[in-house]
Amino acid sequence: MKSLANLADDLAAGRTTSVDLTEAALARIDDPAGEGSRAFIKVYHQAAMDSARASDQARAHGVVPSPLAGIPVSIKDLCDVAGEVTLAGSIVRQDAEPAQQDAPTVARLRAAGAIIVGRTNMVEFAMGALGTNAHYGTPKNFFDRATGRVPGGSSSGAAVSVTDGMAAAALGTDTAGSVRIPAALCGMAGFKPTAQRVPKDGIYPLSRTLDSVGPLAPTVACCALVDAVFAGEAPPELSTMPLRGLRFAVPKHLVLDDMDEAVAGAFERSLEKLSENGALIDHIDFPELARMPVINRIGGFSTAEAYTLHREVLDRAGNQYDQNVAARIRLGEAWSAADYIDLTDIRADMMRAAHDRSAPYDAVIMPTTPVIACAIDDVADGEAWNTMNRLLLRNTLVSNFLDRCALTIPCHDQGEAPVGLMLMGEAMADHRLLEVGLAVEDCVAPDLA
Repeated sequence: MKSLANLADDLAAGRTTSVDLTEAALARIDDPAGEGSRAFIKVYHQAAMDSARASDQARAHGVVPSPLAGIPVSIKDLCDVAGEVTLAGSIVRQDAEPAQQDAPTVARLRAAGAIIVGRTNMVEFAMGALGTNAHYGTPKNFFDRATGRVPGGSSSGAAVSVTDGMAAAALGTDTAGSVRIPAALCGMAGFKPTAQRVPKDGIYPLSRTLDSVGPLAPTVACCALVDAVFAGEAPPELSTMPLRGLRFAVPKHLVLDDMDEAVAGAFERSLEKLSENGALIDHIDFPELARMPVINRIGGFSTAEAYTLHREVLDRAGNQYDQNVAARIRLGEAWSAADYIDLTDIRADMMRAAHDRSAPYDAVIMPTTPVIACAIDDVADGEAWNTMNRLLLRNTLVSNFLDRCALTIPCHDQGEAPVGLMLMGEAMADHRLLEVGLAVEDCVAPDLA
């Protein structure tokens, strides 16, 4: 992986061209020994090369619309593209009507001059954290590829497209961790914005309450740049801040349970590094988090809202769904209107209580996932899939439920299994969290090389 800033510098200095970058990305996608056939559902060979040539010509005349100009990116298969059917990682929608226009986030990538190389594979209908897909295959995590480990989901192909050089950055979506989980398990940065900052129009929904759109990219600065494009903002001017004096809260409840040895070791080392560099670490009571498993015992907003969307199709074509996905969606059938209203009220109360606990701190920190990526074969049966799925979603769902922004940063040592450190900020404090994240990344993340 190479940072977007380095790629932009190479383009500006003439050390490379958009055509060169795009050809290299497409070659990696097409490599039969690689993961391209599983990481992508559709590849835009001709359109990407045409856009790259146009980008180089525009640059030669001084037209560079953004720091993303000329750089290959991928988009998740939830995104509308004009004239195409949005499959959402499924075969059920193959006969659906084509989209009339690009999703705003896709249109903004094009306006920024990014080269869209293809649509990435995902968990069907974004309904899972492992990254498996029964229809289009499961792209393997770059770590321990011989074993064949899950990439994380639901933005599975998005993560693999970046680690394997098939794209420099990726558009993902995050309803309960679907950006941050694959980013953490694959060793890169991933950012979940406060949901309202980035438009969700033209993105096939999972949960209208919890869905958000965010980037997966090599570094925090890369995520900040792509996030600004998604949000329709100017390129960010993030200030560099010292770690000394920053205050971080580590919740005592829920998020440190059931860590495996690799995650526990990397997390403790990260806390030590932050403390040694002057950050203040407080382990705080956060009892609201202990309520999360009970509150979401039948799937929370995601299953209720997904079932509303899918119930008619499930009735006539349920056998065409991945059965792990179908089973999760059908949990929504058990919801009553009273259950849904109760959950909405509980969420509002928890958001207020959580703000009071975390407001004195620059960020709440926790492991992004409590375990590293498991082997694909280990979650082949439904019970194992569900157990691991719930575990991977547990920590990341907190940010969506509380309507916060959140950032994952790799914190493992070079050569070890990827582990993510998650920072959770306040609602609409996205830029502040990204600035804090730059300081934390400089302290705990392994070098890209």
